[in-house]
Amino acid sequence: MALTEETLNDKIEVVQMAAGYPVIQVRTATIIKRDDVEISRTFHRHVLTPYADLSGEDADVVAIANTVFTDDAKAVVAAAVAAAQAAEG
Repeated sequence: MALTEETLNDKIEVVQMAAGYPVIQVRTATIIKRDDVEISRTFHRHVLTPYADLSGEDADVVAIANTVFTDDAKAVVAAAVAAAQAAEG
């Protein structure tokens, strides 16, 4: 009876925020198998913004981030942060 654990990004979504910039939602599945039969699956989600550190991300996530996190997207985030800080006074 062999138990194995596999972790994979099973869902990667690009979502356009109301403020006008994209974020990436990543769902990671952890799959436990006994003799190659799945007995458990759990999920973890995390969100990446245009200024996120991508060093710990899988290559597929980095490729998507490099496509959607443009200089324009980063400028929109910076403007949204500045506006929120100004509103706080």
